[in-house]
Amino acid sequence: MKKLHIILALIFMLAASLNAKFLMPNEAFKPHASLNNQNQIESGVTIADKIYLYEKFFKVAILNAPYLHIVTTQKPQTTLHHGEQVYLKSPLYLLTLQSDEDKGIQDIQVKISYQGCSEEGLCYEPSSKIFTLKIDTSKLLKTSQKKQKPLQLKPLEQTQPPLKLQKTAPKPAVDASKTAEKSGEDKIADIIKNSSFWTIIGVFFVFGLLLALTPCVFPMIPIISGVIISQGEGLTTKKAFALSLVYVLAMSLAYTIAGILSGYFGVHLQAALQNHWVVIGFSAIFVLLALSMFGFYELKLPDFIVSRVSQNSSQTGFIGVAIMGFLSALIVGPCVAAPLAGALVYIGQTGDALLGGVALFSMGLGMGLPLILVGVSAGKFMPKPGGWMTMVNATFGVIMLLVAIWMLSKTALPYITVPLYAIVGIGFALYLKPFESSHIVKQTIAFLILLYSTLLLLGSIAGKPSLTQPLSFLQSTQVAAATQSKELHFHKVTSLKELDAILQKNKGKKIMIDFAAQWCVACKEFDEETFSDPQVQKTLENFVLIRADLTANDKKADALSDKYQVFGPPVVVFLDKDLHNIQSKKVVGFMKPEKFLQHLKSVY
Repeated sequence: MKKLHIILALIFMLAASLNAKFLMPNEAFKPHASLNNQNQIESGVTIADKIYLYEKFFKVAILNAPYLHIVTTQKPQTTLHHGEQVYLKSPLYLLTLQSDEDKGIQDIQVKISYQGCSEEGLCYEPSSKIFTLKIDTSKLLKTSQKKQKPLQLKPLEQTQPPLKLQKTAPKPAVDASKTAEKSGEDKIADIIKNSSFWTIIGVFFVFGLLLALTPCVFPMIPIISGVIISQGEGLTTKKAFALSLVYVLAMSLAYTIAGILSGYFGVHLQAALQNHWVVIGFSAIFVLLALSMFGFYELKLPDFIVSRVSQNSSQTGFIGVAIMGFLSALIVGPCVAAPLAGALVYIGQTGDALLGGVALFSMGLGMGLPLILVGVSAGKFMPKPGGWMTMVNATFGVIMLLVAIWMLSKTALPYITVPLYAIVGIGFALYLKPFESSHIVKQTIAFLILLYSTLLLLGSIAGKPSLTQPLSFLQSTQVAAATQSKELHFHKVTSLKELDAILQKNKGKKIMIDFAAQWCVACKEFDEETFSDPQVQKTLENFVLIRADLTANDKKADALSDKYQVFGPPVVVFLDKDLHNIQSKKVVGFMKPEKFLQHLKSVY
């Protein structure tokens, strides 16, 4: 659209948020090899902080000594990380050798091959290094020492015909991956692996339609409506459809790119976009867009850009809508749900970014279909220029302000955001003139907004800000205490150290870990609808409840997510009595109370 001059700065903020300092290969990996007192080869790679190695790519070989053989290899324990067995700590291999003959002291070459990645989102190229070691072959176990002379048996007199051995067919090997129960995202990943191209598109398109009904997508509705309305005069239904389609295509492209990067490089979706300063910058952008709708100024692309793009100024509208759709998907997109996590699991396990990206793009189109309907409706019912147009612009300007405050709530406490909601509501209600009787519907709406906003402000002043319970400040201390006692008690942790301490104290008990964040809309829905349900609370009485808070998006939060393969909140994980993750029972995304109750009964 033509009012997006300032939005170009957003791209640079996004790039800055993703700009991580990566180590050089020789700093990230330091291979080594040596002989110990038992003439065993000790080889390994010292890895830097936030670096990990793939177990399947770690190889040790002897190059120039065909008479030497590796008898046994002692390996360290691996960790399942993004669907792969990796070393999160520096691995050390212990190789026991065997020699065919005594050649005295010899120089041998030991080649170490390896490949790894950075937690910051960079995978290094496969590397190798050769070491020369001196080894005394006379002290090695000889091949001949392992051979035993065969027993000399006297032939038996054949008084009876020789026994015939009955051949039995070997039992077929059982594929553990087929018998083990899989989690929801693993099953969805299997859909991509085992289905046809068009089946994948259709299934993920339906997944997108379902995700469009989640609260994570709701903030996009006023954004696309405001984008369409701001086009001004001459907007037809056909053009509204075209603009809406461009918005949704750009949004789908953003999901695809973010998903591929997240799955392929192992970065956490939305993590880089939750930096405090980035969120504040995004909120400021929406405030500027709101002020332009109020008529304070006009935001547009610079003239030199417009002249280079097209002589037809209407084309700049499509460019602006595309930019808005792309950025909106990143900053107000959905929380991670099972379909999205399934696509990320598939990309992480197979590296097939193309097919995984197709699935994500199809899902984005499904999510965007209701938004296209909203955009077309905004164009179809576009009022004629005049007083109504001013009212519509003001209304969407207020909605943009509410979106800006909602985004700010990802990092700010309710003591800051709830009063801001109240101030915007009071200002808009006064703009609608609630005490004038010119229009009864308008007057009623204005009065209700004024009343609700005033209660929000009073609650904030009283120290009890709440959007869902604006009258909570009127409750007595006894009532408030009773209400508080009905809430589930979670042990809040922000690091693996805190989590491990609680787990060790409660080993042998039923344990549920809720991965949540302050900026996650679906997490709040979990709290307000599912975890507040009396039957759910009663069922969880025998559980040890832990909440892993990922709000900070720092190294500690990354470590929590990595250990339990969490791509983003909300995710609920259950542990068995030996503190092992019950992978098949993981809950990804919001789940209603009835379904969650059924799931709880199936866990233990």
